[in-house]
Amino acid sequence: MNSKLTNFGLGLLGGMLPLAAFFILNGSGASPQSDTILDGQSNNLAKRTSWAGAVPSEDFVMASESSLNSVVHVTTKVETTHFQRDVFSEFFYGPGSGGREYKQYGSGSGSGVIISEEGYIVTNNHVIAEAKEIEVTLNDNRKYTATVVGTDPSTDIAVLKIEAKDLSALPLGNSDNLHVGEWVLAVGNPFNLTSTVTAGIVSAKARNLNMIGGGKSNAGMVPIESFIQTDAAVNPGNSGGALVNTNGELIGINTAIASQTGSYSGYSFAVPVNLVKKVMKDLIAYGVVQRGYLGIQMSDITQELKEQKNLKNLDGVYVTSVLASSGAKAAGILAGDVILKVGTEPVTSAASLQEKIGSRQPGDKVAVTVRKANGSVEVTEIVLRNKDGETTLITKEEIQKNTALGATFGELTSKEKEELKITSGVKIETLGAGKLKSAGLQPGMIVTKINNQAVLSAEELTNKLRGSNKGVLLEVMTQSGKKDYVAIGL
Repeated sequence: MNSKLTNFGLGLLGGMLPLAAFFILNGSGASPQSDTILDGQSNNLAKRTSWAGAVPSEDFVMASESSLNSVVHVTTKVETTHFQRDVFSEFFYGPGSGGREYKQYGSGSGSGVIISEEGYIVTNNHVIAEAKEIEVTLNDNRKYTATVVGTDPSTDIAVLKIEAKDLSALPLGNSDNLHVGEWVLAVGNPFNLTSTVTAGIVSAKARNLNMIGGGKSNAGMVPIESFIQTDAAVNPGNSGGALVNTNGELIGINTAIASQTGSYSGYSFAVPVNLVKKVMKDLIAYGVVQRGYLGIQMSDITQELKEQKNLKNLDGVYVTSVLASSGAKAAGILAGDVILKVGTEPVTSAASLQEKIGSRQPGDKVAVTVRKANGSVEVTEIVLRNKDGETTLITKEEIQKNTALGATFGELTSKEKEELKITSGVKIETLGAGKLKSAGLQPGMIVTKINNQAVLSAEELTNKLRGSNKGVLLEVMTQSGKKDYVAIGL
């Protein structure tokens, strides 16, 4: 009996020795592969995301601490002006006589990201679009009045400026290097709960929600949507806040949520930082975004489109039409072509192509790989042009001549004047935050008179708007020819 027990004990010990050696050689059970080199980098993430230790929280703590002082709380005061006309007085004394102004007041809030020690802050355009006053509160509770440097409704990005020095600017990352499944943090002020950090992963890239550009107020705008999708909790008030990687770098501006309730339901979306970089640089340098366009209409390639057009595969983006006087037409791009790459980067959707082109300026040369309708593949160089078909940048002085109170004005063509049966007037081309937007004006409207005097040029109108401190009466006309009067207090 004792010999049997002895043999059993020796057998048990012999079986445990290899097992013990395995654990000793492999630490806490982690595979040796977790220390190998992947894509030129040490795969430390495998250990960081292990439940065995406290390292993941340390990683998030570092990124959170480096981000919190760079994310601000943006609060706005909104004033909307309505003008009620007095038809009886106008009959005797002329347009605008006897009318009354009615003002409506409100407030809003959101988030912003400090991108320069000199006081420049990036936020969403919709956070400050109707604002008369904007206040920025830093993480240390210091408060500043902010001015609008410029807005870009096409990407829902705006740049603010506060008079402060030595601020904590958030380092800018590279959203092109972002991978689906990568950890990210959303930093902002949801529900006025300041300095809030939530964590999630990148769920998808290059999402197009058809969210930007809806409604009459954005008539004629070309929206650019190529959102980063994440499951980090984002709620009202997070708009304009930071999407940050685990290195504490800005990789997106939180912009929208997918929800039927208005609160977080599992999906949130951010503008990629590489697109934000181009927008903010242009707004700071020029006051407007100088954007290059290919000059095509395009669509994603679905199985149905592939079969209908007898395409080789589902790769790339299908060109449905080419605009006259565009860079694409000059380069020989035709309807029916398929764009496969921009430079060396594959094009996977219309949204991804928009993002790649939207980060460039007029005059930039872009190498595009195209599969022609006959099946041949060519690399074509396209010189990007602006929406007017020009390849040169407009100077800041030239832009300022046509800009006032948040609006950019453009001259009417002879055809437009003939169709509307008018001999003077200028068109509102873009409309950002400012008194004109608060008064209910919209892009596409035509300003025909100011204080009952005909408007002959955009420069003349902007000079009068900037030079008056008493208020003005504008005669405006919609694109359908309907005439109205708008009083604006200056």
